[in-house]
Amino acid sequence: MSFHNTHKLILQCFRTAGNVQLIKPSRSQLKQAVGKRFFSNSNSVKMRFVQYKFKNDGPQRLGAQLSENGDIIEISAVKASLPNNLVDFLKGGSELLNVAKSVVAEGRSIVRLSEVNILAPLTNPDKVICVGLNYKTHCDEQKKPYPEEPFFFSKFPSTIIGPNEEVKHPPNSRALDWEVELGVVIGKKCRLVSKDDANDYIFGYTVTNDISARDWQTPKKNNGQWLFAKSMDTFCPLGPSVVAKEFIQDPHNLTLTCKVNGVEKQSGNTNDMVHNIYDLVSYLSHCITLLPGDVILTGTPSGVGVFRQPREFLKVGDVLTTEISGLGKLENTIA
Repeated sequence: MSFHNTHKLILQCFRTAGNVQLIKPSRSQLKQAVGKRFFSNSNSVKMRFVQYKFKNDGPQRLGAQLSENGDIIEISAVKASLPNNLVDFLKGGSELLNVAKSVVAEGRSIVRLSEVNILAPLTNPDKVICVGLNYKTHCDEQKKPYPEEPFFFSKFPSTIIGPNEEVKHPPNSRALDWEVELGVVIGKKCRLVSKDDANDYIFGYTVTNDISARDWQTPKKNNGQWLFAKSMDTFCPLGPSVVAKEFIQDPHNLTLTCKVNGVEKQSGNTNDMVHNIYDLVSYLSHCITLLPGDVILTGTPSGVGVFRQPREFLKVGDVLTTEISGLGKLENTIA
């Protein structure tokens, strides 16, 4: 979407009587629309939160796109009351979200995507939580039964990198593997929540890859604990944006793909989950308190390197492409 078309779209989209209408509003009508939820549920208009820096350097900023790979509406640079990172923004709750909607509705400051470097849309969350064996095809390729209850492990938040940053191949691993996953971003404090209410605590969704050092997932390494296998530096590419949940029609019907050097290794759908997103959020909330900005990696479909015949692992120079329909694409080189 071009710079001018983005600006035109902002001026045309607003909500009246509960319905989105594509019309040319008057200035007074536009003012009435400010701060209201006026974005369409269609694929053409999605509020996607991004963190970025200008290519000529400068501070990190928080912005929003209305379409995948679209120009960026600046948020934090326009309103001093808005933080320049998504975690602090989410901690501010509905008040900051309404201010952000107003800024987006006004569209006063728009920058071309070509002028910036897109960073990970979310950094320094309190927790990054992963789910094991949560796709039926992934269980099938290991000849394991589907878990009756979900089981979890964690990645250090410091593993998060942006959609185009390098994944560092650790010198102490010879079995670096890929796992495309849907990331769920928590929007508000979540404790003892029912499955029926779990969606109320979700802010949005993003693309992630659970990079894994398979030779550190054995009983001989770290006494069988997975922490280092999952938490070495750069092991969590994430982004390119966090798409607000309102604009994902069905998070349980998204296509996930992972390619290495352009060759498809994984292809699946989130409808193959053993435990759905709301079950996972509710289950976790009965064990720990989930906080704004926490990320849940919800599992991976079949096709990971360690279970291919013969086994395949990432090497320096490989390009890893991770994509989820409606959310976006990561492209990370192994260095």
